Formats: sequence, C-alpha cells, structure tokens
Amino acid sequence: MTMLTQPQHHISAIEIDAIEDSIYAYNRHAVGRDDAQGLGFVIRDELGCIVGVATGYSWAGTSELKQMWIAEAFRGRGYARELLNAFAGEAAARGVRRIWVQSHDFQAPGMYEKAGFVRVAEFADWPEGNSNVILCRTLEATTATR
Repeated sequence: MTMLTQPQHHISAIEIDAIEDSIYAYNRHAVGRDDAQGLGFVIRDELGCIVGVATGYSWAGTSELKQMWIAEAFRGRGYARELLNAFAGEAAARGVRRIWVQSHDFQAPGMYEKAGFVRVAEFADWPEGNSNVILCRTLEATTATR
C-alpha cells in the first residue's frame, strides 16, 4: 500500500479525539497506568455564560493545566486563584503530586508563581520576541485518593 502525506491544516475535533485516544492507549500500556481523567472547573455569570475556566487532566500522578482563562471584565476579582485552588485540590484528591502548566511571558507566569508554581524551563523567542515558560507545582501528599 502506498501512503501519501498531504496537507490537512484543519483536522476535525472527532479526528483529534481519536488521535488522543490512540496516544493515551500507547502511554497507558507503556506506563501501566489507566487512570486518566479530565479535570476542570468553570465560573459562570448569572446568565450561565462561562467567564472563567481551569481545565486539563490528571494521569499517573501528574496533572497538566491546559487552559486557564478569565474574561477580561472579570479579572482582578480572585477568580483565577479560586479556579487554581479548586484544580489543585481535586488533583491532590486524585493522588496527583505535580501539576504543570505553560504560559507565555505576556500571559500569567507571575500569577502561577504566586500560586506556588516554580519555573522549570523557559524558551526564548517562542513566539519571537517573547518567552514560553513551563511551570510546575508540587502538591502535598494526601491520605485518601479516589
């Protein structure tokens, strides 16, 4: 069978989910852990619209915070701290020991540092003229896991 590499710059959400499932199947087999779960919290306004979110996953004692966002009109009210605390609390309850997150220097690395995250890597000129910062927070061990 001849394979053809072709451009496809807009892969559907269904295809991306299938690819993620295949990657997880490989990782699960390689590590021997089958405990991946989505992890997320939202804050909604009185109309039910999302004005803040912290979402990611937990797996094999680690967690990635993939999206953290507060609508501009709602910033400065402590919502980010509330979301981070909820995220970390749930992660700890699942037995997670470390949470990692990436943030560009023009986003919120300082906020993460105030929340106990430590810079573990910084990549200059990513994007050009800025930095991509990787941060990690170590959680206290909990006595009960789910």
